[in-house]
Amino acid sequence: MKIYGLTGSIGMGKSAVAAMLRREGVPLFDADAEVHRLQGPGGALLPAIEARFPGTTGPQGVDRVKLGAAVFGHPQELKALERIVHPAVHAARAEFLRRNRSRAFVVLDIPLLFEGRGERKLDGVIVVSAPAWKQRKRVLARPRMTAAKFRQIVNLQTPDAEKRRRADYIVHTGTTFAGTRSQVRRLVACLGAKTGR
Repeated sequence: MKIYGLTGSIGMGKSAVAAMLRREGVPLFDADAEVHRLQGPGGALLPAIEARFPGTTGPQGVDRVKLGAAVFGHPQELKALERIVHPAVHAARAEFLRRNRSRAFVVLDIPLLFEGRGERKLDGVIVVSAPAWKQRKRVLARPRMTAAKFRQIVNLQTPDAEKRRRADYIVHTGTTFAGTRSQVRRLVACLGAKTGR
């Protein structure tokens, strides 16, 4: 089984491409969705998070605003949260790989793939990219997003040009929805051909 990573900066259309890959029948592990599940109502990580960050959880799961305030700008606190979250996500990913071990290939959706140097353990990296003006327009249309917040997020991420340079495959989402879907279908056919299936 081949394992590919899917990544892309904020507003590049990675979620849309992930959904297209799923519709094409590709098994896809979404790290962010797993974190939301683990921290949502009844999530397995709630007791540990509440013990370390009192008052940040409730019946609806983690209160993202309160937890964000507790860790944002506090590197030691962020590391403490990562020590709770990362092992659980790694375990879920290992279970996903075990369940799909008979498949030709799978995709791991990892937003901070290059930032965490995770590409070394993969058979290839798929980068989702769009023109900077389109990225900005998409992100600023989000609720409670500001230009300053957008700049702050972008500055924490590996630049798009660097991601494209290090990519094995690029999906351009600056085109139409149909154009992007066509690229995804070609990509799936290409990855399937590489495995001989």
